[in-house]
Amino acid sequence: MSVLDQLKRQSSAEDFFSLLGVPYDPSVLNVARLHILRRMGEYLRRQDLEGLDDGALMAACRDHLAKAYGDFVASSPLDQRVFKVLKDAVRPKRGAFVPLSALTNEG
Repeated sequence: MSVLDQLKRQSSAEDFFSLLGVPYDPSVLNVARLHILRRMGEYLRRQDLEGLDDGALMAACRDHLAKAYGDFVASSPLDQRVFKVLKDAVRPKRGAFVPLSALTNEG
């Protein structure tokens, strides 16, 4: 059974990390599990996997999972914006000044 077939049979993010031998912090995985796996898929789609033997394919999957995990160790799912709903969300500008008078009902 190929590595990709094995990955398709996994039922949790922890299973992916275990199968590929990638260490992880459960607190990071609990917050960003779907984002990490989605990002791993994005990285895999960018690479030509055709013709790779099982060892090379396993190494590519391991590397991409580790890289995707690293993305979310360094920042949040909101910062990474992997899913469309987050990509489309408008983030308020940090440090934008709103005068108190703008918050009153006086005209």
